[in-house]
Amino acid sequence: MALAVRVLAPDKTVWDAEAEEVVLPSTTGQLGILSGHAPLLTAVDIGVLRVRADKDWVAIALMGGFAEIENNEVTILVNGAERGDSIDLSEAEKEYTSAQSAADSVSADDKQAAIQAKKSLKRARARVQAAGGTV
Repeated sequence: MALAVRVLAPDKTVWDAEAEEVVLPSTTGQLGILSGHAPLLTAVDIGVLRVRADKDWVAIALMGGFAEIENNEVTILVNGAERGDSIDLSEAEKEYTSAQSAADSVSADDKQAAIQAKKSLKRARARVQAAGGTV
């Protein structure tokens, strides 16, 4: 039996299809979800969602949100999402390098700027990883 998986961002539906397996980046770590999973509501961290459909893995960069698993249905509501196959890897790597430089240059005294820089770095890292790169 397959899972019905939906990834919904404010501006679009990123994924709406069946899958055999889902690996979800929750705020407490990676969650593997198979058919028959217990009901669950969890916060989703910035990271890469991996969906296995027809023996192929699809990577989707998620920008935080919530996920609900119930009755073999996985609904993921996120602030933003982008399929890895639609991300330009070289551009994503440039953004990551820029975000890392910005994070390194933030003053330790400016807590708000440090939080924003760290968040931008996590987003850039997720995009690179979803596109198939390593950081």
